[in-house]
Amino acid sequence: MSAGEVGAERRALGISLWVSVGSAAGAIMLGVLSGTRIIVFDGAYMGIGLILTAISLKASSASAGGPTRRFPFGRDAFTPLVVLIQGLAVAGTLLVAAGDAVVIIRDGGSPVSAAIIAVYGVITAAIGFALVWWMGRAAPDSDLVVAEIAQWRAGAILSVMMVLGAVVALVLQGLGLDDVALYVDPVLVLVACLILAYIPVGLIRTGLNELLEGAPSKELDAAITDAVQAVRQFGLQKPLIRSGKVGRKLYVEVDFVVAGTDWNVGEEDAVRRAVVKALEPLGLDVWAYVALTAAPDLFE
Repeated sequence: MSAGEVGAERRALGISLWVSVGSAAGAIMLGVLSGTRIIVFDGAYMGIGLILTAISLKASSASAGGPTRRFPFGRDAFTPLVVLIQGLAVAGTLLVAAGDAVVIIRDGGSPVSAAIIAVYGVITAAIGFALVWWMGRAAPDSDLVVAEIAQWRAGAILSVMMVLGAVVALVLQGLGLDDVALYVDPVLVLVACLILAYIPVGLIRTGLNELLEGAPSKELDAAITDAVQAVRQFGLQKPLIRSGKVGRKLYVEVDFVVAGTDWNVGEEDAVRRAVVKALEPLGLDVWAYVALTAAPDLFE
């Protein structure tokens, strides 16, 4: 990752951090004072996001530090580790909120101020979607920022649900169905948890895949294959390609079977340089290993 990309990543995470501080504090205070669980839940969600953003900033610094004597291959694994932690934290938050909502429904619901929920929902939705848009433009290639965007998008969707729920509560109260309106708050929390469930699932899957050195996404794998095809001008056969992505680091192994007597070290180096150059446009920190061998069994 270039110095400019690192700077953009840290700037995006830093702004997200400070917005989270103000939003979480305000939400929890308003939720407690008004006795509205959906707002307390939203504040707790942002509070957890605040902690995770701080961790992301640390991970960004560690990953950008490059290889060291203790970590000769760098510390890029911090990135998928933080993504995995974010996914688990969001999942935990949703489970706790859903459990609390079920208890409230069992106990007969709870009164809410529809007007407070509506105003709060409109303001926080605007903040969330604005941050999603800005961070997506500021650091689109950062896995940490992408995970941060997922959190803010989830929060913004939750805020939209609040506004819809407030409208439903106002309609019910207008129709004289105050007893039914008591269930709007906890039901709203349950619906929001179901809608947001895809976010932690995606984060956990992505983090685990990279930590376990799984294959990259289909789009990236196709791009790698297309790039390697660029060296076919050397008259080589179809190679065996293995790749894996960890944070911004992309490992690519390309093995060609050749007639050993037809190649020298200089020609092999030319193939290696061609493969590395072809992979550069991917915009990742590419660690490429290119081998030409007359013994196919060495690939196994």
